[in-house]
Amino acid sequence: MSHLRYLDFDYSEDTEGHGTFDAMATTVPANTREVLAEVAQVLAWANATFPNAQGALEDGAAWDFDLQQTSEAPELDTVTFSLSGTADFCTALREHFKLD
Repeated sequence: MSHLRYLDFDYSEDTEGHGTFDAMATTVPANTREVLAEVAQVLAWANATFPNAQGALEDGAAWDFDLQQTSEAPELDTVTFSLSGTADFCTALREHFKLD
């Protein structure tokens, strides 16, 4: 199990049975590196647990992600991270990171 300090995920499902975990973290620029380190931790877990399975879900991949970073003002950065996957992927992610 791993603890995430900055990434707080919301979960949704589509009609195909794929799930999506969305997180957004707005921090001062000095903390952006820590947020990106959590994203890297989640992606490292995904790559290790479901190797060679990242890609478009509609093409049969097990998981995929979208990552965006913006500066809202000189004193704030926002990182938006979405992680989508099959039911098995979502179950494993939820169990590993203790997500609701």
